[in-house]
Amino acid sequence: MSKVATIEIEGKKYELPMVVGTENEIALDIMKLRAETGAITLDPGYKNTGSCESAITFLDGEEGILRYRGYSIEELAEKADFLEVAYLLIFGELPNKIQLQKFNTDILDQSIVNEDMKTVLHGFPDSAHPMGVLSSLTSALTAFNPKSVNVESEEDMYKAIVKILAKFPVLAAWTLRKKNNQTLFNKDTNIGYVESLLKMMFQEGSKNYKPNKVVVNALDKLLILHADHEQNCSTSTVRIVGSSHAGLFASISAGVSALWGPLHGGANQAVIEMLEEIKADGGDTSKFIAKAKDKDDPFRLMGFGHRVYKNFDPRAKIIKKAADEVLGQLGVEDPILEIAKGLEKAALEDQYFIDRKLYPNVDFYSGIIYRAMGIPTEMFTVMFAVGRLPGWIAQWREMRLRKEPIGRPRQVYIGETHRKFKEIENR
Repeated sequence: MSKVATIEIEGKKYELPMVVGTENEIALDIMKLRAETGAITLDPGYKNTGSCESAITFLDGEEGILRYRGYSIEELAEKADFLEVAYLLIFGELPNKIQLQKFNTDILDQSIVNEDMKTVLHGFPDSAHPMGVLSSLTSALTAFNPKSVNVESEEDMYKAIVKILAKFPVLAAWTLRKKNNQTLFNKDTNIGYVESLLKMMFQEGSKNYKPNKVVVNALDKLLILHADHEQNCSTSTVRIVGSSHAGLFASISAGVSALWGPLHGGANQAVIEMLEEIKADGGDTSKFIAKAKDKDDPFRLMGFGHRVYKNFDPRAKIIKKAADEVLGQLGVEDPILEIAKGLEKAALEDQYFIDRKLYPNVDFYSGIIYRAMGIPTEMFTVMFAVGRLPGWIAQWREMRLRKEPIGRPRQVYIGETHRKFKEIENR
């Protein structure tokens, strides 16, 4: 017998079906609430509203759990590479050797970006933010691929997925090189996905660029850790844009724009900007630790704690080790990174932060790693987008295959009631 919840509105009781997920999450099914009662729910920010049922990512913020398709993020980061995780997220299962080889080969076959896209890129001024450029270039892919995806055809769906996975990192690298007035390179088809991304970003002329293995490993892990994160702002944007039957490229472009916001993908950039602020003030970390504790001081430590994870961010534990390896391997001497180490030490040892579970999160460590790699601060969110791409694709594909209805939230109107029009001379 299915469970129900009972609500009472103006003395009349109504039963709402209860939905229980595979991890025992409970939801009240309110799809017929307005039709039966005339009432709607009000939930700004949708913090308590489930917009869909999804089989992709499970997140338990209280227990610090993150799983992709049932696999723990810890195990995936240790044993899989980024393309394996991308395949898992999108198609539901880890690929076998033959499937992974075909997936990689198909991506390489689609990795050349149309030369006319360079004309679009060069139309942007040097002052353009890389995320604005990336969003526009992703949307522009539709002009070079005008045929809409037939979601009833697995072959068509697969081709579109492979195409965006192939071209997106090229566009990401081009945004950096355009900003630096450097020659644009296409993907090197003789090396791996992550190595090729680094090479496209940092290749200098005819010099043979060889990515550092420690850096490649760290970036691979970072991309995996950012690959999906349940129904966050950008993912929900991809799904709601796609619900209108907008194409994959247009939906991904919308996701990039949503990720651009400083409250979402810009968090790791905010970490470095905070560290720059501390450096400009003299670099005294104890002073800023004290400021962070002072409830009357507007200063806030960026990169500590998480709005979803109430205990610890499982991704931070993984990437902390990679950050230590990168800093040790590259031997970077950077006062900003020294300040970061000081803040990390203080937060991990200070009882104030321990009691409030304000541990360094994935944004704190990712910003440190990107800076050590030589990636400019304004490119941090672009790197986040490259990592999040498989999740966006998986969510779009799931939404279309489930034939979900077009997204159309309700509202509670609080404006003026009916008024008669006034002629302009009487206003």
